Amino acid sequence: MTRSHGSTPGAGQNRPWLNSLQRGRVPGPRLPQQRVVDGAGQSTRSVHAGTYEDPITGAVGTPVFQSSTFTFTEDTYQAFDQGDIRDVPIYGRYGSPNQWAVQEKIASLENAESALVFSSGMAAITTTLLALTNRGGHIVSSRDVYGGTYNLLREDMHQLGREVTFADPTDMESIRSAVRDETQVLFFETLTNPLLKAAPLAELGELARERNILLVVDNTFLSPIFLRPLEYGANVVIHSATKYLNGHSDVTAGVASGPRKYVDRIWSQMLKFGGSLDATMCFLLERGLKTLALRMRRHHENAVTVSEFLAGHQRVRKVHHPSRADYPYPWLAEMCPDGWGGVIAFELAGGDEAALKLLDHLHLPVVATSLGGVESLISLPFNTSHSFLTERQRGEVGIEPGLVRLSIGIEDAQDLITDFDQALSAL
Repeated sequence: MTRSHGSTPGAGQNRPWLNSLQRGRVPGPRLPQQRVVDGAGQSTRSVHAGTYEDPITGAVGTPVFQSSTFTFTEDTYQAFDQGDIRDVPIYGRYGSPNQWAVQEKIASLENAESALVFSSGMAAITTTLLALTNRGGHIVSSRDVYGGTYNLLREDMHQLGREVTFADPTDMESIRSAVRDETQVLFFETLTNPLLKAAPLAELGELARERNILLVVDNTFLSPIFLRPLEYGANVVIHSATKYLNGHSDVTAGVASGPRKYVDRIWSQMLKFGGSLDATMCFLLERGLKTLALRMRRHHENAVTVSEFLAGHQRVRKVHHPSRADYPYPWLAEMCPDGWGGVIAFELAGGDEAALKLLDHLHLPVVATSLGGVESLISLPFNTSHSFLTERQRGEVGIEPGLVRLSIGIEDAQDLITDFDQALSAL
């Protein structure tokens, strides 16, 4: 299988740098000791791609290189001279064997030339957007993005000389009308939190090509197991690796993947911002990724089963999930025929008061923020992720009283159903 590097837009007159990075680039960075897995399935890539095969010990897994700096060699000096310092072990912030191992695994899963890990999802988003725009530039995004992202776009970008326009992420006419001559980036999530609104990714890719704009996509909710946005015209794909990629609620990390000429530019920005990922977190993230394909299938199966139960319960007013017949975004099933992850949103009769009581009666799901872990997590948007919005503003984006956000884990589905049945009956 040949890697797909994503679609590269032509050079716009006001964005001449898009295609001006002409120096040849190889995939990676990667070391000679790392496994390169092409032409294999996603489970095989999850397990084997990027693994550092230690020539001394023969360790099956990538060792932890707990070092902040590396001995200079002739290769080091040549890298400084030729500008190839991203490809040589020099200093932990620049890159390390543990970073390269996990980056290669993610790049393989994304069918990307290169990937770059960060200390958090927000570090990945902030660094990427600032690397791919400049003062006087314009970003089109949505109010439905993750709360931290929305606050960055609304509160900080204008202070950094970038303007932002928010559009309906499911309405191409709304997005098209928001694009200006100075627009440099379209930034959307493939599935939004908490209502699972699906962006029309293929059409966004076409718009980006037409207008010579970069398309940056946050694919946290779907993972590369169910969707690889680079294949639909995205230029860079971002994940909060804290969520499904790691999957065990013990790592905070982010990642950006894409053609190397863009990822190198993001890497250069990351050096200044300093949001690099340390060796131990890379080790844990790589370990979590080995079971990604297996976990995502179980998340999906559980979510479909639990959604069906919730939709049939008299206490539940509405279920938001792609498996439901009334799900309004048919293009998602076309792009993601194998699944949609493990997030469900549902509305309870009785409003927020009933939702608060439901949390008190549940035994298995943990009441906590985040998503994508092996354990089920549950929260209420009105007093957590969307508490910064007024009730009217929440209504404008579709968050009704009594809305519950559930991240289904990999427990036995019947045990989850039994728990929800008793909790809903207690209302």
